[in-house]
Amino acid sequence: MSAADMDELPGAARALLDCFDQPELRPFLADWPGPGASRRSVDPRPLPVLQWLDRLAPHAAGETRPLVDGIVAAAAQLAWGQTYAAADFGARFLERYGWSELVGLRGPVASDRLACGVLLLGPDLEYPAHSHAAEEIYLPLAGTALWLRGGEGWRPRRPGELIHHPSGIAHAMRTGDQPLLALYLWRGGDLAQKSTILGAAGDRQEGPDDHA
Repeated sequence: MSAADMDELPGAARALLDCFDQPELRPFLADWPGPGASRRSVDPRPLPVLQWLDRLAPHAAGETRPLVDGIVAAAAQLAWGQTYAAADFGARFLERYGWSELVGLRGPVASDRLACGVLLLGPDLEYPAHSHAAEEIYLPLAGTALWLRGGEGWRPRRPGELIHHPSGIAHAMRTGDQPLLALYLWRGGDLAQKSTILGAAGDRQEGPDDHA
């Protein structure tokens, strides 16, 4: 998949998800937009976090490598966004954090029932604990990182391991020496739901871009 094949990324993401037979994933796939879903053009928007793209491939799993390669190839044509400002978590966090939506309210495939995209974190970074009303699934694509979910404590999660966050559960991520690329899915009502940040920035309500 080349940068010219950017339009294939949503389909490639869905094909990868179809390989997993887990009950938690089924409602998300049921909400996936059909072949007749509206398409929209998206203006490319780069971010500093893209500097770690060339370090992802060695840390992908066999089944996730094709999508990782596709994201890396198409990254310059994607619209990368950030929910937070430097006043929230500092300039260093912004240098190592970004997301790009493939399906949803802003992505190239329109949907008001499901959001799907990719989260990219640079190495040596903590994404503070947060919670939201929407149900969420993450699928790490490249990079082993520590994930916090509810009261389970920090656990290493590897590429190809589905992570389910029920509505309202606190969760956080912490990278080590590897960057992290993860596919995310959001569902459950309004995709512009607010999240509550529970980490270093204090309890605070965030706005509509919080699904990554």
